[in-house]
Amino acid sequence: MTSAAATMLGDSLKGKVALITGASSGIGAEAARYFASLGCQLALTGRNMDALQAVTDECVSRGLERNQILMIEAYLERESDVKKTAEETIQKFNQLDVLVNNAGMGVIDTVETVTMEGLDKTFAVNIRAPLQLSKLLSPYLIKTKGSIVNISSVNGVRAMPGLVTYCMSKTALDHLTRCIAEELAPHGVRVNAVNPGVIITQIQRRSGMSEEQYQKFLEHSKSTHAMRRVGTVDEVSKLIAFLASSDSSFTTGETVTIDGGRHLLIRPVEL
Repeated sequence: MTSAAATMLGDSLKGKVALITGASSGIGAEAARYFASLGCQLALTGRNMDALQAVTDECVSRGLERNQILMIEAYLERESDVKKTAEETIQKFNQLDVLVNNAGMGVIDTVETVTMEGLDKTFAVNIRAPLQLSKLLSPYLIKTKGSIVNISSVNGVRAMPGLVTYCMSKTALDHLTRCIAEELAPHGVRVNAVNPGVIITQIQRRSGMSEEQYQKFLEHSKSTHAMRRVGTVDEVSKLIAFLASSDSSFTTGETVTIDGGRHLLIRPVEL
């Protein structure tokens, strides 16, 4: 009895086209680099075009040609920019196999400090943009029997103080994942989400933490994760690629925590 040679996890992404939003930093940037190493052509969105150019250069160093990468400047709270993102992606590649709804934002707030402006902007980026992109691009994903991967958070699974708007938005994204998964399943399109715990990125700083606060947050976070550490972007990118590829061909409607066991804990562990 003979067996075929083992293939690399995510090997089915070679030659495919993926749109990754929020690709100029953090999880999105590492997902872009990892997809590039798998030979996947890329449409990348970001606000900071210098940072997005740097990510593109890194994707070229991973094996892609420059003409296999499209950079799109987009502020995804703007409906017009979301539409532009979909249109430019299809104009460039004339197909889409993977949609990674990664762009997200958060604010530090409570029921006493929440503002409607902050809520509206958070939901525009974290919920409305993924829904709008899924709507605009679903005909192309149906044609390729592609996949959608939404980047959610453990905050969608567990309520956490001081993040009322962010938690609400990620819970909504989790349920959006399940709703779209059921609707697109008859067409062969799979829709899943990943729910990271604390990952070393810039999102906490952008939400208002000072450098001193961020370092204390990272140290404290060791006690809020069962594995006694925070995560890294490369760990998340490999899960994204798995869910995007045919390696997970019978998986849809899932929200997969990648949080070092943070969702398991009801109290901090002793270090």
